Amino acid sequence: MSATARLSLRQEAILRAVREWIAEHGEGPSVREIGARVGLSSTSSVAYQLGRLEALGLISRTGPRWQTCRLHP
Repeated sequence: MSATARLSLRQEAILRAVREWIAEHGEGPSVREIGARVGLSSTSSVAYQLGRLEALGLISRTGPRWQTCRLHP
């Protein structure tokens, strides 16, 4: 089973939001920007989901902030 097959609907929405933001702006979005796109006001919930996506190997960061995130195929 692939990593994307194990994603929750929320994780899929967050991954899509990150993908779209990078396509539009050339860099990763902030946690608040992701939350606004997917309808989550809790930054800790967004950060938790980003951490899960990172653990699955779907995204990574080059620095401590989520704006440095990169997508993996």
